[in-house]
Amino acid sequence: MKILIGTAGIPGSAEERSTPAGIRRVKELGLQSMEVEFVRGVNMKPGLAREAGKVASELGIRLSVHAPYYINLCNPEKAKDSQKRIIDSCYRGHLMGSEVIVFHPGYYGSLEKEEAFDMVGEACREMADVIEENEWKVKLGLESTGKVSQFGTVDEILGICKRNKLCIPVIDWAHLFAKYQGKLDFKSILSKVISAGYDRLHTHFSNIDFTEKGERRHLTLESKQPDFKDVAKIVLKSSLKEINIISESPDIEGDALVMKGVFEKLGHKF
Repeated sequence: MKILIGTAGIPGSAEERSTPAGIRRVKELGLQSMEVEFVRGVNMKPGLAREAGKVASELGIRLSVHAPYYINLCNPEKAKDSQKRIIDSCYRGHLMGSEVIVFHPGYYGSLEKEEAFDMVGEACREMADVIEENEWKVKLGLESTGKVSQFGTVDEILGICKRNKLCIPVIDWAHLFAKYQGKLDFKSILSKVISAGYDRLHTHFSNIDFTEKGERRHLTLESKQPDFKDVAKIVLKSSLKEINIISESPDIEGDALVMKGVFEKLGHKF
């Protein structure tokens, strides 16, 4: 099994706040991946995206992209603007050599869950058409979400992915832990995703604080909500061929290194 551990964004210890510098720092830390964060908007110039991709390729760092948070494919008034933000992210991801473009699909709002599912499915179909027309080498990564009001259960995401070959599931373990109030069978979730045909996964991990409404805020791994060691054991016993785990902890590189250390103590060699 190939395991990659990385950071959600530029490590805080990077010499400068630029994507190429962040990639270089990830390499120096002994990590294997980095997720480029466009959470407040897609402002990266194409030239910088190409430069970042070149640096990542030279250093052997796997890149992914997180599209802006301001996305709601379940709202007819916001869906088109949301699609544009995702497509803009896809273009930069293509230039960087990133395969996975991660996004939160949206909120149910006044829609029935079946209606929300259909809206997300149609939006993904339209975006996939754009990706194919431009011959971009990217996939739409639908992320499992952390609030009860959000579209994004594992079943919903797998249902969309079954419809569309350019869609893949992105499993955020913390979000699911919060969504299900700390009662989550990690082994069952992983088995369900693998059974759906995915033996290479892009995932997020941190600890998390939650209320009855779901996700509240991310926490460092020392809180053990959930305990990363338990998840690592399940991953190592699975039939996965590859997993990329992006740290979304408040201490992104510190906890990424903690996760790497946990795998090493369990016998995995990076």
